[in-house]
Amino acid sequence: NRIYTMPQFLEQRYGKAVATTMALFWLGLYVVVNLTSILYLGALAIGSVTGVGVLPCMLFLAVFAAIITLGGMKVIGYTDVIQVTCLVIGGLVTTWLALDLVAKLGQGHGALQGFSTLYNTTRDHFEMVLGRDNKNYMDLPGLSTLIGGMWIVNLNYWGCNQYITQRALGADLPTARKGLLFAAFLKLLMPMIVVMPGIAAFALDRAGVLGDAMRVGGELNPDRAYPTLLAMLPSGIKGIAFAALTAAVVASLAGKANSIATIFTLDIYQKRLHPDVSEKKMVWIGRMTVIVSMLLAIVIAPLMGIDKKGGFQYIQEYTGFVSPGILAMFLLGFFWKKTTADAAMFATVGGLVFSIILKFLPTMMDLHFL
Repeated sequence: NRIYTMPQFLEQRYGKAVATTMALFWLGLYVVVNLTSILYLGALAIGSVTGVGVLPCMLFLAVFAAIITLGGMKVIGYTDVIQVTCLVIGGLVTTWLALDLVAKLGQGHGALQGFSTLYNTTRDHFEMVLGRDNKNYMDLPGLSTLIGGMWIVNLNYWGCNQYITQRALGADLPTARKGLLFAAFLKLLMPMIVVMPGIAAFALDRAGVLGDAMRVGGELNPDRAYPTLLAMLPSGIKGIAFAALTAAVVASLAGKANSIATIFTLDIYQKRLHPDVSEKKMVWIGRMTVIVSMLLAIVIAPLMGIDKKGGFQYIQEYTGFVSPGILAMFLLGFFWKKTTADAAMFATVGGLVFSIILKFLPTMMDLHFL
């Protein structure tokens, strides 16, 4: 009864119809939203540092990630170890130097002084609960974001996502538990490695230190914050940080492509199209799936307007369409025996429909009373 994919669990719990529907859901979501955004934003970041165009960077990242993915989960696992090491070291160094640059705005020096200056000059960026007068309130509606939306999105992402859970599903129980705990510890470093440099870049841009480096067409583009900081690092350190960025992008692409190939091969091709397929043929199908998904991402990414919307906002918005229904289906499937396949199907499909309606409802009527 080994389970290697999330649709396999759903088939055991709810049946083939739900499993197939969700497999198709995830394939579409991973290719159109996740793979495209990772590829495009990664290319944008690398291009900002190197001066190379976005399309050549996308091709480089796609080929590099495809080669790693074709090596299987073992290669991806070793790559993850390397990229995490580079990411943590390079990220902390980048944060330290960014804060040091901020300190110089107040005629000081050092990261600690920089943090104090940053907090005093951009205090509103340290607030997690936005007020109604904030221009981003409709995207992050105050306390309801933390109480409702964030819990749903995070529980769905970390617990019901093939991209995340495939490492644990492929390991023995003790290793999986240790890996989850270590990953949780690393996640605690993300505000320091990811959020702090972004706020520092905002402060530096507002002070005029960065010039037009963070602007596209005269408008501020948050996705250029980290690459802009990397370009300001001294030689040597810049190489470490750049290697960390590239490794993180490639590892993310490889992991996502592996998830796509695994779901398509095991849950669509083997179970629905060719049940008697040989293992050798399955490996070939998986490799072709990786290549096709990368090609689709390269074609689709420039058309999605990711750079205008902002990468994080783009991913959260479209995954948020399906997150509530998927999480409800899994939680009720875990803890309530009376949950039926029809209810699970309604949660996913109905949740998607309701999410789309609620997305556009504020543009059609006044909902400020909520």
